[in-house]
Amino acid sequence: MRTGIGYDSHRLTEGRRLIIGGVEIPFEGKGLAGHSDADCLVHSIIDALLGAAGLGDIGMMFPDTEAQWKDANSIELLRAVVRRISECGLEVTWLDCVVIAERPRLRPYIDSMKQAIAASGIGAGLINIKAKTNETMGFIGRGEGIAAIATCLLQKQGLKT
Repeated sequence: MRTGIGYDSHRLTEGRRLIIGGVEIPFEGKGLAGHSDADCLVHSIIDALLGAAGLGDIGMMFPDTEAQWKDANSIELLRAVVRRISECGLEVTWLDCVVIAERPRLRPYIDSMKQAIAASGIGAGLINIKAKTNETMGFIGRGEGIAAIATCLLQKQGLKT
């Protein structure tokens, strides 16, 4: 078994869609700034998976210096990572995530996020997502950005847990 941890944060900006966990969330015409769709939850999951598999991080696999990743759908990137760890003989047995945002409230979207993430090949029953605020502290508390943390457990394919 292998464990991994991932973290990502992005600044909120005007004129972008807010995508978290593969779900578009209406929010005052604001979204997260980034090279891809800036989905901080999915990016943290990708880093957790790549870390557990010993395959580096999201920037190594999908560099923001390459035009092909401009405005990329992060669920598609996650799908590629799930395939890659499978090629290494590993499978996801648990994924636990926290999204930290002062606003908007994310709890109503959590089930949809789980389903969107499950479309990457991770079983929906293996995904836990929590939404927290930062109690008005720091850049998140001031409404300047959103962050996410993910941990995962991988095991060799075919093992019974």
